[in-house]
Amino acid sequence: MAETLRAGGTQALDWTYSRLMPGASIDEQRLAFGRVAELYDRARPSYPASVLDMLFDVAQLQPGAEVLDVGAGTGKGTRLLADRGLAVTALEPDPAMAAVARRNCDLYANVEIEPVAFEDWRSERRMRAVVSFQAWHWIEPEARYELAAGALQDGGWLAAIWTFPEWATTPLRDALRAAYAQAVPSLAPDFPMHPASHPTRLAGDWASDIDDCPRFTAAQVHEHRWSARYSAVEYRELLETHQDHILLAAAERARLLSAVSEVIDAAGHLELDFVTRMCLARAV
Repeated sequence: MAETLRAGGTQALDWTYSRLMPGASIDEQRLAFGRVAELYDRARPSYPASVLDMLFDVAQLQPGAEVLDVGAGTGKGTRLLADRGLAVTALEPDPAMAAVARRNCDLYANVEIEPVAFEDWRSERRMRAVVSFQAWHWIEPEARYELAAGALQDGGWLAAIWTFPEWATTPLRDALRAAYAQAVPSLAPDFPMHPASHPTRLAGDWASDIDDCPRFTAAQVHEHRWSARYSAVEYRELLETHQDHILLAAAERARLLSAVSEVIDAAGHLELDFVTRMCLARAV
């Protein structure tokens, strides 16, 4: 069940930009996923149908409506939008990720994949919705809301969607925290898959951001909870698709993944709760 709430983040959406991994640029981080594009496509979860139901209800989307998918990755969200009859223009700046998205969406006549960053995209078309699955925090803070407003019809909707682990309800959290502290003590808990992190902080304070932006109004935040069970192998693969883990030195990553596997193998499996958060605002 979804609930509507005021965003509870303590940091603005430029939080990611001030939390770089040592020695890693923003471009290195947001384009790191291309190194593991096939694994990303296989290991990353999709999104609950209830999220799409609510998006369609709030934004009053009808089949044939034009939408922009920002940071499309391998097309997981793109396909969900296309399956419901929307005409989707999907932007993905990493060539390897865009290639997988193009393959995944090859049979959709209503999908166009453009290998370009949102900041560099130019078009005279105006969309009914701008949607970003798991990518809004990678768009330049100074530009993203203006770019979204410029891409939307009057009254169109912006939707930023993330899926986060809920570490507070995870029985193995303490054991996993100890594994991270021992294997990679230098890895700060700044991103969601670190078990010592506060995962939803990545989404920032949506309500405050929209209050401060004259181009948008009617801020809403909805949360959809679900869970998944992982073997050690499955969870290792999931971790290997997250940029802070991708950018670890090879020896550090191997040491961490081994330690995590030991924890999960000892327990038999990892039961992990997730929350998919959808943040909405209407263009004015």
